Amino acid sequence: MSTASPEELRELFLFEDLDDDKLAWLSEHGTVEAVPADGEICAQGDPAEFLYVLLDGEMAMSTNVRGHIVEVSRTSRPGTYGGAVQAYLGDKIEQIYQHTLRAVRDCRMFVLPARKFGKSVLKWFPMAAHLLEGVFFGMTNNRRVVDQRERLTALGTITAGLTHELNNPAAAAARASTELGERLLGAQKSLADLAAQGVDCTHLSALVALRPALQPQAARRSPLEVSDAEDELGDWMEEHGVGDAWDLAPGLVAAGIGIEQAEEVATAAGDNLPGAMRWLAEVMEVAQLQAEISEAMGRITALLDSARQYSQLDRAAHQRADLRELLDSTLTMLKRKIGQDVVVKTDYDPGLPLVPVYAAELNQVWTNLIVNALYAMQGSGTLTIRTARENDHALVEIADTGTGIPEENLGRIFTPFFTTKPVGQGTGLGLDISWRIVADRHGGDIRVESLPGDTRFQVLLPLTEPNGE
Repeated sequence: MSTASPEELRELFLFEDLDDDKLAWLSEHGTVEAVPADGEICAQGDPAEFLYVLLDGEMAMSTNVRGHIVEVSRTSRPGTYGGAVQAYLGDKIEQIYQHTLRAVRDCRMFVLPARKFGKSVLKWFPMAAHLLEGVFFGMTNNRRVVDQRERLTALGTITAGLTHELNNPAAAAARASTELGERLLGAQKSLADLAAQGVDCTHLSALVALRPALQPQAARRSPLEVSDAEDELGDWMEEHGVGDAWDLAPGLVAAGIGIEQAEEVATAAGDNLPGAMRWLAEVMEVAQLQAEISEAMGRITALLDSARQYSQLDRAAHQRADLRELLDSTLTMLKRKIGQDVVVKTDYDPGLPLVPVYAAELNQVWTNLIVNALYAMQGSGTLTIRTARENDHALVEIADTGTGIPEENLGRIFTPFFTTKPVGQGTGLGLDISWRIVADRHGGDIRVESLPGDTRFQVLLPLTEPNGE
């Protein structure tokens, strides 16, 4: 262990503007340490006790992301520093190394104790120290507030879409329910009228027993075919003395009743066919309304299932999940935001296994990427979502046919607060949040390729847990 002379320190860009007294102080209180190739200079998470400045050699900075070691940078520039760089904040934050520094080849490091470094900064540059402290805590607080706002904005978008989607089937169910009550009363009255006309119990029993067998026809018919069927049934009922034949025919045909079914009713009703046909029309409308209510409630249930899948409220925080289900639930939640001129295409790899993820957080990633794609297309284009396997990772690609990202912005899109959207339309944190969820929480990566008409965001997620399970 040796010391660095003031003259050697002056050659470093970090110290080149210091006066002789400050350089002499650094030389007196710092030491020089040799670190062999592949040797560890400091380890992420350990107490930050020293500031390290590269004198010569080459070092790399890396970070541990859920068990995955990610190299952040590599340099051989003398004066590059790391370690206890925030020692001037003292006890205001937890002083631990934020990254790991490792020698790529033999290094000589100038090492300064963190407490002495922190006190020297406060003493030599009091105003700068206060400004740095303000910037550090200001950016931290701003990021926390805007991060929360970004999440709430995404939640608001999802909530608005879900409310709109739920409104349609809920309104349909309410309308059908109101009409159902009226039709039930009408059917009861028609049956009572048949009894009052002297229809005996045998015929009434045969008529009621016949109803379950009169199922609507499943085949779809063209408007012309429907019109012909109404004419045929109307003529038949008119020939058989049904006075309001042309009023009853459309409803009966819509319910799937044709001449064959009408003849079965005539056999069961005996001499009271007009009353029986009116009763049948009421009963078939009841059946249709019941089907409408069932369909509407099924739609509501499906939407709520998608909302639960999206929020993952009924799941553990971390579990193996089907990426197709997560993507589909996000598309369902964003359905209202997807314009009618946007074509959505999905291409899911059926052989992709379940992926260990924080599902609710990943759904926010899909939301951010899809909303950005929709914004880029300005209401018209093709949104393509694809999944595949890439070595030991799952790949999710979200592509759009929008205007693309200018080449000069590609390197900045994941930078906090950077946005190309007009003021008030973007916070610049959507992609930053997405990056942190994918990289920090899942040990994955996000790649982007962009040309006018073809922008692709590719999310890579490890298929195995950090411990290899």
